[in-house]
Amino acid sequence: MNVDRLVLALAGSLVLLSAALAALASPWWLLLTAFVGVNLLQSSLTGFCPAAVVLGRLGVPAGCAFPSRRQDGQPV
Repeated sequence: MNVDRLVLALAGSLVLLSAALAALASPWWLLLTAFVGVNLLQSSLTGFCPAAVVLGRLGVPAGCAFPSRRQDGQPV
């Protein structure tokens, strides 16, 4: 599995967890869903995703959306 798929799996899991916690515990958990949505939006606009950086540093292979190296060859 590459970074792209893990980022999507992490985002989807956090949204589902947040929705379940909002239904069962407190509606304040919807703030987690909003945070995930804002992070996905900003990463689509800027190309920077903190989760992808962490996963890349943990040795997960890069994908096409979040490469592990910049254009100049330096690690992200």
